[in-house]
Amino acid sequence: MITKENIIASAKKTIESESQSIAKLTEYINADFVSAVEIIYNLKGRLVVTGIGKSAIIAQKIVATLNSTGTPSLFLHASEAIHGDLGMVQKDDAVICISKSGNSPEIKILVPLLKNFGNQLIAITGNPTSFLGKEAHFVLNTYVESESCPNNLAPTDSTTAQLVMGDAIAVCLMKMRDFKPEDFAKYHPGGSLGKKLLLRVNDMLDTSRKPFVNPDSSIKNVIVEISEKRLGVAAVIENDKVVGIITDGDIRRMLNKTETITGLTAKDIMTVNPKTIKSTDMVVDALNILEDFSITQLVVVDDNEYKGVIHLHDILKEGIV
Repeated sequence: MITKENIIASAKKTIESESQSIAKLTEYINADFVSAVEIIYNLKGRLVVTGIGKSAIIAQKIVATLNSTGTPSLFLHASEAIHGDLGMVQKDDAVICISKSGNSPEIKILVPLLKNFGNQLIAITGNPTSFLGKEAHFVLNTYVESESCPNNLAPTDSTTAQLVMGDAIAVCLMKMRDFKPEDFAKYHPGGSLGKKLLLRVNDMLDTSRKPFVNPDSSIKNVIVEISEKRLGVAAVIENDKVVGIITDGDIRRMLNKTETITGLTAKDIMTVNPKTIKSTDMVVDALNILEDFSITQLVVVDDNEYKGVIHLHDILKEGIV
């Protein structure tokens, strides 16, 4: 009978088994690993990562990690390689071949072809004495004693070990290149980090919604302007300069204090010296100002020229937090 306790015990056993297999990898980091990393670092071409079965899936993840951290890489399925895709490999490329056994039929066909092309071949295998292990120029050992699978068949510990070895390569390369968050952002412009480090106020500014009134505008006109532009604020402009702002909060507070708005103008209720930001400043800097002063809008001003308004809600919609 399967119980909750059985499920929990099985999950814990799997995690413990895989963590032990990963920890064992530290014993296999040797001169071949150093040489492999140096070759990849100095490549004039790209790094091609190939494999078959579950190893092919791991190869794709390793390629994704390397590409996003500054190492031009591509995935080549070992089976497709021997049916025409081998043309993807160019003379200045290096190849990582991933295989637990190192003896699969596709690997035995592919490896001699790669070596005939003159490409440096790096093996990630759990069997250094295999065909792949013997033929590769450098061998990165990912041997595991057993799989977490109860039948010791489904790749679990072995694929995790392959993945971790790929991560170890990627991190070493990042450190060698002094890869910084700004570099990471270049390859992830659509992600939260990329937007934080790359997006400027001008990129988000909607110039079609640029609410403003003059100091002598009636309160009615102020309300209409705020309502039409739907930013909850209007800049007060005099002699082409921002002299104040009026928010919808200012309107509510005014209505609570007075019985009539007759005769009142924008200058009577505006806030002078509003918080501003330049259009060339980073959006994350705008967010910091908004949070520091507990406000929801910032007036954008360049050399005393009113450019528009950036709103907290627009920033949050972009996923910048």
